[in-house]
Amino acid sequence: MQVTDQDLQFFIATLKNVSKYDFSEYSDKSLKRRLQKILEDYNLDIFSLIANLKNDRAFIEKVVKEVTVNTTELFRDPPVWHLLRSRILPRFRNNKTINIWHAGCSTGQEVYSMMILLNEMGMLEQAKIFATDINIDVLDAAKQGVYKYRFNLGYLDNFDKVIKQNPLNFEEYNEVPYEKYFEIDKVKDTITMNKFLSEKPIFRKHDLVTDGNIFFAKFDLILCRNVIIYFNYSLQNKVFELFHSNLYPKGVLLLGMHETILGPWATKFEKLGQSYVKK
Repeated sequence: MQVTDQDLQFFIATLKNVSKYDFSEYSDKSLKRRLQKILEDYNLDIFSLIANLKNDRAFIEKVVKEVTVNTTELFRDPPVWHLLRSRILPRFRNNKTINIWHAGCSTGQEVYSMMILLNEMGMLEQAKIFATDINIDVLDAAKQGVYKYRFNLGYLDNFDKVIKQNPLNFEEYNEVPYEKYFEIDKVKDTITMNKFLSEKPIFRKHDLVTDGNIFFAKFDLILCRNVIIYFNYSLQNKVFELFHSNLYPKGVLLLGMHETILGPWATKFEKLGQSYVKK
């Protein structure tokens, strides 16, 4: 049975009523797809789902976790990391502190990638790393910093492309051993981040729709990659406003490969590759 527009509105309204979660400005298309999957996975129709939402707090959290997407990887999209290395991070080299916020950090591979890159550039000491997500399960995984080895195997190529190679000079090659940053155990099928990395970030639960800036700090760099693609136009603009007001002048916002700022906030940033510099 296909989820109708009416089913979707019923679901959104109920959730808003019985919890603090508001999905009314998420993209209908992706929300419908997820709702469809939840109904099939739990073998429920929309009315039974609504009844469960009204009576079971734990079920609400479970559903919210399944509605929000969690895909991430080490050094995802190497060209973006090349941009960070060559044109974005050097801007902050002389800062006493560099405040970085990963919004929608999921299981944290992006956060660890950032710290590895900063360390290679001699800038980790001065960085303060904040990372947030709406889903506490993925935040717990991020805090642990333990990932499946086989699942992440392909991403070690990303590590090589970003950390060992220089796309501007292919003759330059830095022999950086993986164990400098993480321990690989093929028997246990794990990649475990070294303690000096896993202890550094401040991880917090945060809802971009309702929570504002919970850190009472301004930021030099905000990364929010592959999150706003799930929001409608009006919610995207709310989130851009939040980011803009919490960036320092000349601070940088980095979005996902297929995301862009359209509408009123576009004029308040200058585009630099996949990133936006606050005017």
